[in-house]
Amino acid sequence: MTDHKSGKNKVWKWIAGILAVLIIAGTGTALYLNAKWKPILSQKLKDAVVNRSYKLYKLDFNDISFNLLTGSAALHEVSLSPDTAVYRQLQALGLAPANIFQVKLKKLQLNRIALLTAYFKRKIEMNAVILEKPSINMIHYQVKKRPELEKEAPTLYEMISNRVRSVDVKAIRIIDADFDYINGESSKKMHSVKHLSIQVKHFLLDSLSQFDTTRYCYAKDIGFELTGYRALSKDKMYTMKVDTVKGSTADQSISVTGFQMIPMYTDLQFSRKYTYGKDRYDLKFNKISLEGVDLVRLNTEGSIRAKSLKIGPAKVNIFVNREMPPPPGLDKVRNFPHMALKRLSVPASIDTVQLTNIDVAYTEYNPISQKRGTVYFQNLAGNIRNLTNDSLQLVKNNHAIANLEALVMKTSKIAVQIDFNLTDKNAAFHYKGNVGPMDMKVLNPMAKDMGLVEIESGQMQSAAFDIYANAKGSSGKVNFLYKDLKIKLLKEGEDGEPAKKKGLLSFLANSLLIKNDNPSKGEAPRTAKVTFQRTPAASFFNLMWKSFFIGMREIVGIGAVPVKTPEQAMEKVKDKKKERREKKAKRN
Repeated sequence: MTDHKSGKNKVWKWIAGILAVLIIAGTGTALYLNAKWKPILSQKLKDAVVNRSYKLYKLDFNDISFNLLTGSAALHEVSLSPDTAVYRQLQALGLAPANIFQVKLKKLQLNRIALLTAYFKRKIEMNAVILEKPSINMIHYQVKKRPELEKEAPTLYEMISNRVRSVDVKAIRIIDADFDYINGESSKKMHSVKHLSIQVKHFLLDSLSQFDTTRYCYAKDIGFELTGYRALSKDKMYTMKVDTVKGSTADQSISVTGFQMIPMYTDLQFSRKYTYGKDRYDLKFNKISLEGVDLVRLNTEGSIRAKSLKIGPAKVNIFVNREMPPPPGLDKVRNFPHMALKRLSVPASIDTVQLTNIDVAYTEYNPISQKRGTVYFQNLAGNIRNLTNDSLQLVKNNHAIANLEALVMKTSKIAVQIDFNLTDKNAAFHYKGNVGPMDMKVLNPMAKDMGLVEIESGQMQSAAFDIYANAKGSSGKVNFLYKDLKIKLLKEGEDGEPAKKKGLLSFLANSLLIKNDNPSKGEAPRTAKVTFQRTPAASFFNLMWKSFFIGMREIVGIGAVPVKTPEQAMEKVKDKKKERREKKAKRN
């Protein structure tokens, strides 16, 4: 037993001895290489960058270290900088690239390099390449290539194959990078990204991988994460915030969490910063995700192709100040959803947009009553299919279909289907749907301040609509069933005072015009055929709800009373402002 233990101890002594010799030899060799070969290797690396970039780039670093035992190496305080004089020469010759880079980083770490494999087989294999806290400037120039040089560029493998047979890296990690996109002509920052991390998995560059369709840029997966993004909008009227943006080529997904668009001013302050009317948005999206994204097409063609876009939960607040005139000559048809889609500079095609738990509040400020009226749509959900501006996709299918549901004013369910004609020059669309039962008094926060009407009583049993519309107007059919409807007509208050009842007119309206029930006793239900002429200042939302509203008015019995266009409403605002100025001048 003692001999057996003694034999084991001898084995472990031999192993320990061998390891000690290897450590001493490795340490001694490392010390020798550090002293003897470090200056030579440093210069070789710097010369290689200069020569391989046609003298465009210069590599600098403060120190280089390596460990033969672990097969690791590192460059410290690294910088890669372009020679602007050389770049100008390349521009003159028509040989300059569109983008040049300035890179600085604390440390470039290479882990577990197979040195013998690299030396004897010309194969570079390593566990990881790590770039710690790099600062990357991408400087963009408009360049013109000489026609005779417009030919297919060699692949990355063709460029390195005369020196190495393959490059195999298990992981490449870029940690906490700052990235700036700069206009080369003006030297202005066009985009800036902070705290960007990228992880590349299983990068393989050899004669076969360049044709491997399961890889993207020679890697099995490229993932990225951006945290804590914050910036001002171009007009400095909004703060844009994003908690996290993540993406993966393997999963073909991009997700955004915690996106916010925060106005810099309160609602009236914001609108009065502009000469003309400008909608104010206050947005908060908990999550936005693209799935089934064709990242190869996005990279090579700059076009977006995805199976689905998921949005929600989210809160959307829109504020419109009706005292501000519209921009002269503006036709708001250009902002209809399908017309705005046409104007996108990027070709896009998304099979399905899925909306979940979105709360929308649309508020108008009435400068005559000096009050705000708000329409609420809660828990908006549904989908939009075939959202695209891609010309090839439009040949196959030129209609986007939206099926949406929500709660109106927190009480009644509305369901609507909108059929957008994506190629029609007049922005044609067709919408139909229905609204469930509601106590109509819940509409007063909107009706009193937007329309100067107060609903004293009324029970809506159901409403339905089927309307065709375009840039010129709309036509269709409205059904509206209700009972016990009574209203008050209001006169706008002055200097912020509450609106007052028009007693006689309210009495006459209820007695002579308003039909309290539909159907009336012993009669068939009344329906309305709607014809509405749109004016340039009418928005998409204005066109939809006014077409429906006109049908309801006709069924109620006040269809003969004209409805003001946005332009007529603005004229009344101008007259009221003038009247108030004259009264103020008399008091003074």
